[in-house]
Amino acid sequence: MSGTSALAPGRLETVRSFVNTRDIEAATDALSTPIDLVRWLGDAGLSAGGEAGASDAEAGPADLDRAVGVREALRAALGANHDGGPVPDDALAVLNAAARRARLVATLTAHDGWRPVPSADGVDGALGALLSLVDEAMVAGTWSRLKVCVNDTCQWAFYDHSRARSGKWCSMRVCGNRAKQQAWRGRRAESTA
Repeated sequence: MSGTSALAPGRLETVRSFVNTRDIEAATDALSTPIDLVRWLGDAGLSAGGEAGASDAEAGPADLDRAVGVREALRAALGANHDGGPVPDDALAVLNAAARRARLVATLTAHDGWRPVPSADGVDGALGALLSLVDEAMVAGTWSRLKVCVNDTCQWAFYDHSRARSGKWCSMRVCGNRAKQQAWRGRRAESTA
């Protein structure tokens, strides 16, 4: 569903973009190699200190595997935002392990209050900086509006701008319409049976 959903506010857009590096429907992955990962993190301005320029970090296959694990754990967490349910245990385990590897430290800032800042370098530090954006969104109250499309063949991350906070699909025009057509076909099949 790439590119059809509205942007998330502020730095939460970086989290949405990270989850959307995998397009399930198109069967593409922008993080196919360690070089792709380093490039994406650098372009996103993620590094251990939250400063731009993670592109000088080196990554190997294990770093890529951990980053993809974090991405898919975030996707699972966004799925929980539909009903406010708990984040699945396996996703929590991956996210907590990433936070430990990043060595997140609570730092008091002049304007933001307490903020987690990674003290690890490289990819682990950059993933920690990404997780600190999740914390920032939770504090700001915007995290619960970041969701994934309920269409299993899509699962595109989108920001729910609806007044009722009840958005289910990345695009009402595409995935929402598909769901409505399937429901209609199901009702029609039942009535003719």
